[in-house]
Amino acid sequence: MPGPRGAQADILFDGGSRGNPGPSYGSYRLKLPGAATPKLCRLSFGRLTSNEAEYATLVAALEDLDRDLEQSGTRRQDVQLEIRGDSQLVLAQLAGEWRVRNARLRSYWGRATELLEGFDAVRYVRLPRWRVVQALGH
Repeated sequence: MPGPRGAQADILFDGGSRGNPGPSYGSYRLKLPGAATPKLCRLSFGRLTSNEAEYATLVAALEDLDRDLEQSGTRRQDVQLEIRGDSQLVLAQLAGEWRVRNARLRSYWGRATELLEGFDAVRYVRLPRWRVVQALGH
């Protein structure tokens, strides 16, 4: 059964690498519509740049959100999504403010925009780095 129009989902994400490129990691917090507590996920990637790790983490969070919405019977068009992070590059590119010039980032951007299609609304919020680290614990 579809949820009420305007249900809220939130993603807080962060990714990085040790070296650029280097061994990379990511984590995200996903709050689903109507959920009492958010889901926290930590990821490990291969050799990526920091920007690639940021995108890979957000794509993983969006795929997780997509699965959870499908399982609950909630339609994207009934969900307002807020995406928060400290990556000015990722947030500005997804908001259409900056072009995606790097060929390696284009596939991540393409997958993310595909997963963002159909939501009632998507809002991008850039947070200071310290708030993201504090919230995600790294």
